[in-house]
Amino acid sequence: MTLAEIKASDKMWLTPDEIAPVIGAHAQSIRAAAREKPELLGFPVTVVGTRTRIPRKPFLQFLGEADG
Repeated sequence: MTLAEIKASDKMWLTPDEIAPVIGAHAQSIRAAAREKPELLGFPVTVVGTRTRIPRKPFLQFLGEADG
């Protein structure tokens, strides 16, 4: 996904595959960081089993793109 697509989306949760191009990282690196040291990512993540989810609005706030 692009940043514009994320902003236009009404999804509550994003995946590492969706945010990776926006932050210039590999999705698997995001997953590994979410498991090992989530505090270093700078945005909240939820890991359940093998699934990693990122709440869309806090992610946009992290990027400085949240509108209100």
